Amino acid sequence: MQFAYTILYVDNVQQSLDFYHRAFGFEIHFLHESGDWGELATGATRLSFCSRELLATQGKKSAKSDYHRPVFEIAFTTDDVAKALKKALAAGAVLVEDIQQMPWGQTLCYVADPEHNLIEICTAMA
Repeated sequence: MQFAYTILYVDNVQQSLDFYHRAFGFEIHFLHESGDWGELATGATRLSFCSRELLATQGKKSAKSDYHRPVFEIAFTTDDVAKALKKALAAGAVLVEDIQQMPWGQTLCYVADPEHNLIEICTAMA
């Protein structure tokens, strides 16, 4: 078994791909011609986006994310949290929690994407 991808359900796949490219530098790996499915190249796994409209054709309904009451978060590691935070905010991310030094040695902060998904920007665990 191998972890292949995570899917975020969004209103606009193209806008989500563009945001993550600008905010975090991920390259767009794939965008279906319908605009209802896209993937970012993020390493061994993919961060994927599916339109809520496509999901509805499968008889499923996605709730909207709320970074004030998250049910998940995604995390991106970097050596320079301050630089990554500045880039994310310039791309339209919302600051949720500013940079903190954690007791276990990790530096982190939290932002939300335009769809209100919670994102942790952090250094790698020691």
